[in-house]
Amino acid sequence: QVQLVESGGGLVQDGGSLRLSCAASGRTFRSYAMGWFRQAPGKDREFVAGLGWSGMTLYGDSVKGRFTISRDNTKTRLYLQMNTLKPEDTAVYLCALDPRDALGVMRSGRSDYWGQGTQVTVSS
Repeated sequence: QVQLVESGGGLVQDGGSLRLSCAASGRTFRSYAMGWFRQAPGKDREFVAGLGWSGMTLYGDSVKGRFTISRDNTKTRLYLQMNTLKPEDTAVYLCALDPRDALGVMRSGRSDYWGQGTQVTVSS
């Protein structure tokens, strides 16, 4: 099994920044994609950003130019730098991992492994 643990969420003012982290442990794979999703109350889960094994990235339209996905050299810790935050960014942010290493699969929300999430609240 794979364990994904998110951290770094919190309360921030409109226009502020936060950096989320996701630590992956447990079963290892030769390659995998990781990504971030978010879910606000009463709304569907939304793709935020994905990062493939090769380094290719993919972003949701609502966060392009404001959020940046990255990882450490071990490829077991994923980050999401969130700048120019808006109240509509308020949600639980979840980390995902998929050993199929396909960003299209990642974006569809069909990843095999998910974290519990970290709350991000942006006040106006």
